[in-house]
Amino acid sequence: MRLSRPFFQLPVLFEAERLQAEIAALPDEAWVAHPDKLPGNSAVRLISAEGAETDAVHGQMSPTPWLADLPYLRQVLAGFGVVWSRSRLMRLAPGAMVPEHADINYHWHTRVRLHIPVFTQPEVRFHCDGQVVHMAAGEAWIFDNWRRHHVENRSEASRIHIVADTTGTAAFWAFACGQAPPRGQWRTVTWAPERQPRLLTETNLRSPVMPAAEVHWLVDDLRHELTIAVDTPEARGRATQFSDLLDSFIQDWRQLCALHGTDGRGRADFLGLAAAVREAATTLGEGLVMRTNQASALLVLEKRVLQHLVAQAAPGG
Repeated sequence: MRLSRPFFQLPVLFEAERLQAEIAALPDEAWVAHPDKLPGNSAVRLISAEGAETDAVHGQMSPTPWLADLPYLRQVLAGFGVVWSRSRLMRLAPGAMVPEHADINYHWHTRVRLHIPVFTQPEVRFHCDGQVVHMAAGEAWIFDNWRRHHVENRSEASRIHIVADTTGTAAFWAFACGQAPPRGQWRTVTWAPERQPRLLTETNLRSPVMPAAEVHWLVDDLRHELTIAVDTPEARGRATQFSDLLDSFIQDWRQLCALHGTDGRGRADFLGLAAAVREAATTLGEGLVMRTNQASALLVLEKRVLQHLVAQAAPGG
């Protein structure tokens, strides 16, 4: 999800000590290694596909058993009034870091990640597109994860954040990115033992074949960000051919959808078109990058579009 600036702090506060007490009571076995095996990075899954021990982003998202033991944290999430996708506690060991990267996968095209720090120190710094912030315990932040970003824990204690993914409602976006009142007027969400809020979670079930309108939308978004790394006549020529390839891809995908529908029939035809576009883009995409984060245009095309065109479980026909 692209934002108009790297960071937004939401005008709301939470009881850090209450969150700290709940999370400190979790058993050691709740913590698992980061999906990418990053040193010093570990997590507790709070909302996952079917509530299971998985980092998948597709499926029926449900609370995990660990979240059942965190009643105030549930109230915190429910209070935003949004539908939550995959959500976790993320721990960064003393001296560890999250390497610089940009989130270009399909999952992030329409989602933002909310951060609520629970355990942290002033030496923990979040970098995004040249700006640096310290997110203090009990605060709430979102950031533009399409831009390049990294995190450093230069303290002698572990940093733990609640990180929760959502597409957000209109009210959420107005609250998160609108004109905030002075900090002294911010509301603190306090623990209410009598409250048993309903937590809204995504039903993120993939269509067997991506509809043509979505393909068009994703490709146009990629094209809007496309630029040349080094401006030469050859690079400009490849950029024009790459754009023409994307146009042809949209037109041919629309025709296949008209012929087969999107229920999984004609799967071989869809896969064949995707493979042909992938092969052609490998050469034409050389030297083309995304304007905001300098990610390879070919890599973005692959991770945001091509990998998600046809679901693995789609039937043949």
